[in-house]
Amino acid sequence: MDSNEFWVFGYGSLMWNPGFEVEESRPARLHGFRRSLCVRSWVHRGTPDHPGLVLGLDRGGSCRGMAFRVSPERWGAVVDYLRERELVTHVYKERTLPVTLGDGLRKPALAYVIDRAHHQYAGALSVEEAAIAVSTAEGKSGPNTEYVTNTLAHLREMGIRDHWLEDVGRSVERLVNGG
Repeated sequence: MDSNEFWVFGYGSLMWNPGFEVEESRPARLHGFRRSLCVRSWVHRGTPDHPGLVLGLDRGGSCRGMAFRVSPERWGAVVDYLRERELVTHVYKERTLPVTLGDGLRKPALAYVIDRAHHQYAGALSVEEAAIAVSTAEGKSGPNTEYVTNTLAHLREMGIRDHWLEDVGRSVERLVNGG
């Protein structure tokens, strides 16, 4: 990583709620990973008996998100904060990966990718499999449907299209509304 720059890549709630002070935020793309509802949620959006699904970065494709530049004097505190936020059950692995900023400039960025060997990894689900899990799960942070709807609304506000997640959202809506 450039000794003068520290970037963090966000692909889900981190994009609109980083939780740390940012020097600069820029649209970015991470190649080789895609946004996916591939993490079983047993607390916040589901239960152990009826897990919900939350986002992870899984292998394959690419993902549009946001890159955040953090000032050098805050690096340690930001990494500590992110580890506390993202590594609670260690379903994610902390990696430094190259992201491409909107102007084509490539920067190394800290990112959290799914650990496919972790017991919370749900695998590559079809739209219907994901929609069924989401439409029926609820945890201490609320219904899983709320999580997906909120994520899609934020992505739309940011001008980011995620066709697979949008398909899941439409399917969830049909299941919930009985259509």
